[in-house]
Amino acid sequence: MVQFRSAAMIVNAKSRKGQKLFQRACAAMDGLDFPVDAHAVEDPDDLEATVERALAKKPDLVILGGGDGTVSGLVDLLVGKGVTLAVLPLGTANSFARTLGLPIDVEGAIEVIRTGVPKCIDLGMIDDDYFANCAAMGISPQIAETVPHGLKKVLGRIGYLGWAAWQFVRFKPFMLTVDDGVETHRLRVVEVRISNGPYHGGTWLVDEASVQSGRIVVQAVTGRYKRTLVKNWAASFLGLKARHQDTVSFRGTALKVDTRPSLPISIDGEVLAHTPITARVAAGAIEVMAPA
Repeated sequence: MVQFRSAAMIVNAKSRKGQKLFQRACAAMDGLDFPVDAHAVEDPDDLEATVERALAKKPDLVILGGGDGTVSGLVDLLVGKGVTLAVLPLGTANSFARTLGLPIDVEGAIEVIRTGVPKCIDLGMIDDDYFANCAAMGISPQIAETVPHGLKKVLGRIGYLGWAAWQFVRFKPFMLTVDDGVETHRLRVVEVRISNGPYHGGTWLVDEASVQSGRIVVQAVTGRYKRTLVKNWAASFLGLKARHQDTVSFRGTALKVDTRPSLPISIDGEVLAHTPITARVAAGAIEVMAPA
C-alpha cells in the first residue's frame, strides 16, 4: 500500500449533482490515513487557479473529480510536478477512468486510492497541449463548436438534440491526411479519433490504443457517406466485430494530421484546436492510482 503524507482534492461541482458527489467523496475519505485538502469548485473557470494553489502546498497526491474534460483540462498542471494523480469519475462518459480500470462510482474510486498502486502512464498531446484520453474530428466537435450558447439551458435536451440532428444533416465526409514520418496517407473519412486510450464517449472504440504503449493512435472511420458513420457507431456501441470493417489506424510517437477543409478538434469533449495539428505521445508523463 502506498503511504501518502497529504493530498489535495479538487472537484468540478458546477451542478447540484457535483455538490452532492463532493459531499459523498469527503465522507468516503474519512478513513484515509492522510489529510485531504478538499475543494468544491462551482465555477469551472476557477479550476486551474484552485489546482495551482493546492500544488503550492506540495501534496503527494492530487485527486481530480469530474468528467473527461475536467481531467484533461487540468492534467497539464500536474506534469513534472512529482505528484500522483487519482481520478474521481463524476462525468457522463468517464472514458479515462474506464481506461484505468477504475470503478465508476465515488466510493469505489476512493477505495482505489486506499488500496491501489501507482502506475506510470502516457498522455496524448495535440501540438503542445496534453490530453488524457481521446480527441476527435467529425460531427461531435462540429456540434460543440456551433451550438448556440444557452440553447440546452433554454430548450433542454430536446433543443440540443434538435441542433445535433440539424448539424448531422449539414455534415459532410472530409479528406484526411496523416503523415507518419515515412509515408503520407490520404483518405476520405467520416470521423477521426486520436487516442491515448481505447474508450471514447464511454464506449470501447480503439483496440490499438493503450496508456502504456508509448504510441499515439489515429483511427479513421473511412467512407463517402454518413451512413457509414451511423453503422460504425451502432456496431461499436453493441461491441460487434463489424466496428472494424470501416476503420484504418495509424500508430507512432508523432503523427502530423490535416483535413480538407480545416476542422475543429474536440479534446476529451472540449473544442480546443483546429487542423492541421501534430498528435504526439508523452510516454510515461504522469503517475496515476490504479487498481492493484
